Amino acid sequence: GVVYHYNAEGIHRAETGWEQCISIPLVQPDMFGLLQVWDKLLEEFSTGDAWLPHRYEEHEHNCYTYALAFINSVLKAQGKQQINKSEFTEKFVVPQTKKASKYITLHQELMANEFYIVPLPEQEKQC
Repeated sequence: GVVYHYNAEGIHRAETGWEQCISIPLVQPDMFGLLQVWDKLLEEFSTGDAWLPHRYEEHEHNCYTYALAFINSVLKAQGKQQINKSEFTEKFVVPQTKKASKYITLHQELMANEFYIVPLPEQEKQC
């Protein structure tokens, strides 16, 4: 897909360069229909004056602020309570970061000790 991000040069749309990022699922299973309109909503949101390059500020008005403001705009449109940075970090970012850390640690251990994983033959998978 396309990754929208915001920095001192403004809004960017990238199809590559984010292969090492962590994806944080935000849409609950009963709301998958919302995914179809997110691209349109994100495009409209990104054209706002708040995201012009000169408004960027490294600590207070950055890519994290951009992502959270978009999420809150969707929540507001749904009539739901918006979330603050602390709540978003605690509920969404930290759990995914912990999972990624465990995976990276496991991968490093396997590589350091020259282990590798072999897929099971189809017959054994069914047992």
